[in-house]
Amino acid sequence: MTCMNLTAALKAKAYDLGFDLVAIASAGPSPDHERYGRWLDAGYAGEMGYLAKHAGLKADPRRLLPEAKSVVLVGLNYAQPSEPALRADPGRGQIAAYALGDDYHKLMRKALIELDGWLRTEVGRSTQGRVFVDSAPVLERSWARQAGLGFIGKNTCLINPDSGSWLFLGGLLAPEALTYDEPFNPQLSLCGRCTRCLAVCPTDALVSPYELDARRCISYLTIELRDEIPLEFRPLIGNWVFGCDLCQDVCPWNRKAPTAAHPRLQPHPDRLAPPLPDLLALDQDAFVRRFRGSAVKRAKWTGFMRNVCVAAGNWGDPAALAGLERHLFESPPLVATHAAWALGQLRDNAGRSILQRAWENSTDASVRTSIAQALK
Repeated sequence: MTCMNLTAALKAKAYDLGFDLVAIASAGPSPDHERYGRWLDAGYAGEMGYLAKHAGLKADPRRLLPEAKSVVLVGLNYAQPSEPALRADPGRGQIAAYALGDDYHKLMRKALIELDGWLRTEVGRSTQGRVFVDSAPVLERSWARQAGLGFIGKNTCLINPDSGSWLFLGGLLAPEALTYDEPFNPQLSLCGRCTRCLAVCPTDALVSPYELDARRCISYLTIELRDEIPLEFRPLIGNWVFGCDLCQDVCPWNRKAPTAAHPRLQPHPDRLAPPLPDLLALDQDAFVRRFRGSAVKRAKWTGFMRNVCVAAGNWGDPAALAGLERHLFESPPLVATHAAWALGQLRDNAGRSILQRAWENSTDASVRTSIAQALK
């Protein structure tokens, strides 16, 4: 089989496995690695220390697979239909679109392993290629641009002119030399003068076009951050309880983006803007059951409930009173401190008597500090 025929067959197989986009680049030094290093040096990664730890490996994918000659990039569309009424209701918790279906890591990894298996059979290779879906030290977005899948937008997302930015990215490092796609001009952005993504971000995480300070990003604050959410950001998070979609919601390139076709990426009904009182009522077992197979579990129960408490405080409705009271008295300090803050945000001072009673009974220093701040 010729190189061109093998490449065409490989792409056809990738589409058969459910991927929406596929392109191939020649393995070599990683594009954008110097820029990535500057981003790390600026401290924008926050507590995501693993990003710096693996920075050296990201310089060249051949450090992961020395015999790699090709980087096969795939994209999987996860766009969801708009639900304006649910999005507008402050009494419901918002979960980022990418986490409404099944966890894409497992889904894509399994398909990529199958793709490598198919390629091994075709060429008679006995060794395995290297698949990556976020978990491996590969600069996926930069390689996707190198392979021609799109351009990097001002919101730092990869944007495909036909599919928008609602894309999961992954790939395969393969020892075979294949026919390579033309890169998207690295100097070209099709954002034009548009700055909607910068303007809509409530925490100003997009410090300038194409530059994200993750420490200010709602997705980072609600998923990656394991400690208390800084007080300055809590009112700005709104009712996001896992991730955030704002900078993609307003992107003009997403106006005509097709919705996800993969059956396992269809939204689970109980993850579509669930009422905040229902989320506050989840104990650890109920959390695991509700979000089984979902990326939401990455936040763990304590992190997720911390987020729900913040969302309840921003809602301000006394209907959250009972759930917040239980977390203040019964949950670990990380959750209790945010429950205290939320009780102080409820309308008509509805949480004040509970806070005063908790002040008299609490012995944890961090919780007492939060109660004192809330009572002010």
